[in-house]
Amino acid sequence: MLLADYQKYCMSFNGVTEEFPFDDVTLVYKVKGKIFSLCNIEEFKSVSLKCDPDDAMAQREAFKAVIPGYHLNKKHWNTIKLGEDVDDDRLREWTADSWELAARGLPKKVRQELGF
Repeated sequence: MLLADYQKYCMSFNGVTEEFPFDDVTLVYKVKGKIFSLCNIEEFKSVSLKCDPDDAMAQREAFKAVIPGYHLNKKHWNTIKLGEDVDDDRLREWTADSWELAARGLPKKVRQELGF
């Protein structure tokens, strides 16, 4: 997947913003202020996504491209190395799951505004 395609996909979710809160190359996607995806725009070789802890472990066991979240809470985040054994459809699925997990942690009123 190309960076532009990934950006377009992330922005297709309700309530999403693109930000660079850490540096000039780490692109962060947030839903109403909660991070659900991170990637490097200079070297788009991986994406870090929020995960349910049980799913995170299962993904790591099933795919060599999935490792514990780089510089993130290893229990709740996975980093997916692009171009290995995870196809674009699965990356989109996991990104949607990550958005949902982040959105689920928002206050009820905000979730309702998102249609969630």
